Amino acid sequence: QLSLFRFTVKRPFSTSHSSVDSKEMKKFQLLAHKWWDEEGEYAALHSMNDIRVPFIRDTLLSMSSNYHPGNPLSGIKILDVGCGGGLLSEPLGRLGASVTGIDPVEDNIRTADRHKSFDPVLAQRIQYKSSSLEEIVEESMETFDVIVASEVVEHVADLETFIKCCSQVLKPEGSLFITTINKTQLSYVLGIVVAEKIMGIVPEGTHEWEKFVPPEELERLLESNGFSVRTVNGMLYNPLSGSWGWMESTSLNYALHAVKSGAWAQSHTTDAPSETDIQQRSATAGTAG
Repeated sequence: QLSLFRFTVKRPFSTSHSSVDSKEMKKFQLLAHKWWDEEGEYAALHSMNDIRVPFIRDTLLSMSSNYHPGNPLSGIKILDVGCGGGLLSEPLGRLGASVTGIDPVEDNIRTADRHKSFDPVLAQRIQYKSSSLEEIVEESMETFDVIVASEVVEHVADLETFIKCCSQVLKPEGSLFITTINKTQLSYVLGIVVAEKIMGIVPEGTHEWEKFVPPEELERLLESNGFSVRTVNGMLYNPLSGSWGWMESTSLNYALHAVKSGAWAQSHTTDAPSETDIQQRSATAGTAG
């Protein structure tokens, strides 16, 4: 199975690294059948849709003059990298987007495929592939309007390779959305000791603190690879209510929106939504998921 993740394509930049970490794959393989249990191991990801879906939707709508009532993301091609069982792909598909979900764990893709098949609308709008990001670069150069990588970058083996690949499959002026965990003492205590070892909010061993990514480092990598970072918002999970909210501090979780440099970047700089706008919209908007 791991032969899947060798480089089989020629890419426009040279690197000997794959962004897929085989140890991380094994962890998620064991839980592949649990994705759609809203009370189970992925409960926090289910409830994250309440803020990450409106964040993506409202940011994209604020950048577009086309509005389709009922299907606000109609005509937008989204790549969901590390899609797991499809928890984020499905609500984006319900908003009208055409979604491609990729994940290197075959069992995750099987689960995602099975779940979307219950909804004929989603079955048409979403396609899933068992693949790493590198493996689709050559066939998908500048194909997607949007990439979402939610709770993914803290699991990749080589972050710079990952970001370079994102840039290559994204159209000029396309948007990249990332949610991840900061690398702070607080994130170690709450994200690993409390969440994994004490409360069991996520399975023990899900995260390695060493792989958490500070927003400053992520911004630096993005800017040096042709992205303009527009928004960085702090996120907080309340384990008692099982719900997520926005906060100013990025010391735990955060969401980032970046735009691949192009003509849009020069001509619309002043039109970019402010963090406050996004937070207010996301706090008040419902989700389609």
